Amino acid sequence: MVSRVERVDPREIQSLQLYLNEYRQQAEIFSQQLALLEDGRMEALAAIETLNALSESAESTVLLQIGGGVSVRARVPEPDRILVNIGADVIVEKHNAEAQDYLKDRITEMEASAKKVAETLDRIRGQMNEIARRIDLAYQQAQAQAQMPPIPPVPPKKPRNEEED
Repeated sequence: MVSRVERVDPREIQSLQLYLNEYRQQAEIFSQQLALLEDGRMEALAAIETLNALSESAESTVLLQIGGGVSVRARVPEPDRILVNIGADVIVEKHNAEAQDYLKDRITEMEASAKKVAETLDRIRGQMNEIARRIDLAYQQAQAQAQMPPIPPVPPKKPRNEEED
């Protein structure tokens, strides 16, 4: 049994809880970034697969999504001339193989970014675990204090009177 437990400061627990909430919000943001990077990677892989099929097929008919879950069959008149958005709404024309190389490079960049985001997310989760551990410890200390019987006050000593002797 613990003989003496230091007094738990409720402000410290509240402060730790605030830190934990902030880290949770940051973790959520990084998780969303990770999901976006994975979506972009999967989209680029699908585009590469489609570009491969276009270059290998004699008939250049593809399904073109026009939104709302609706697609149309479309003929690609020049399957070797691909329009690529390189960012900031700038679109350039590339040969099919160049477009595939560009997409492969973007996938490599997205994978590197995803790795960094995942490492940051792991660090944040580690910090969250440490804060949660500290909060649990503080709560345990508070419970131990509540269960300990109060120490009775020591009555003050009476001054000795010489007359009482």
